[in-house]
Amino acid sequence: MAGPELGLRFQRCFLAARQLRSFPWLELEHSLRTSLDSSLLLDILHRTILHPLCVKYPPSAQYRRCFLTELIKKHESTTAEPLDELYDALAAILNEEESTHCYKHYLLPTGECVTLSESVAVISEGTTGLVTWEAALHLAEWALQNPASFRNRTVLELGSGIGFTGIAICKTCNPKTYVFSDYHHRVLQQLKENICLNGFVLEPEAAQHIQLESGGQKAEGANQQNPKVIVAELEWGSVTEKQLLALQPDIIIAADVVYDPEIIGALVGLLQQFSTSRADRKPPEVYIASTVRNPDTYHLFQAQLDKAGIGWQIIPAHSNHVFLCDVQPNETILQLFI
Repeated sequence: MAGPELGLRFQRCFLAARQLRSFPWLELEHSLRTSLDSSLLLDILHRTILHPLCVKYPPSAQYRRCFLTELIKKHESTTAEPLDELYDALAAILNEEESTHCYKHYLLPTGECVTLSESVAVISEGTTGLVTWEAALHLAEWALQNPASFRNRTVLELGSGIGFTGIAICKTCNPKTYVFSDYHHRVLQQLKENICLNGFVLEPEAAQHIQLESGGQKAEGANQQNPKVIVAELEWGSVTEKQLLALQPDIIIAADVVYDPEIIGALVGLLQQFSTSRADRKPPEVYIASTVRNPDTYHLFQAQLDKAGIGWQIIPAHSNHVFLCDVQPNETILQLFI
């Protein structure tokens, strides 16, 4: 992994790379025009496409081709001499076959990196759970601004997908135990791989069963604040009393789980079960992040919450955007009172 200083520089370079038609490119073009040699361009190349992290865990070939093509255009608009290393890098990628999976790297404010293996297709193997969605980034940003909500607590994430939100929280918010959960077998497999890729180790039994007492081991070389990390197969409509008693979360979170009217009833029912199964303890805090694509579906969710007697309020939008993505005006986080 890159150190904090290198990681932040790496982030700045990819900020310019991903906003191809925005102001950072104007700054870059000005710098290239005023540079007396190709040292700046070489520096950008080695901090992005040829960065050790990018070489070991490469983004999609299409993305890297687009990045290099745009960088070459900017370089050719100057009077500088052609840079062989730049064209060699593009040539190598032009001959590369496109894979069904790629890696994406998300830089945290600490300088650490969340690296994920993701599908290049939005829908793959019958599920949308093999990619990171905007609400997951939105929820992670909110968590980074509210670490006290997670510190030394047991967190259950519903519909974890491939793990971005949970891994970011585990790296920055110091939870005591973090339970990732999903139900699609391929998503669970990818989720476990991404958790291990980011330095967390799952015991075999913890990866297959909900057993908090045999939770994840400490990652090799990690400090004592590393949380127990568990992956649970959890189907909302058929959760058993034994599973509920084993989980006992202090806080429940979920991102982009309110998208299908057919699963809303099971989600609300599960939340009700968590409320009634803890008569002797304080109910968990619940936060649900959504990108509202279909207002009717979202309003149905709110109506089902009202019908079940679950209170809710909208969390004020945060303005500090950490991760590079298209900010959606219809992203929201609901706090539920079960």
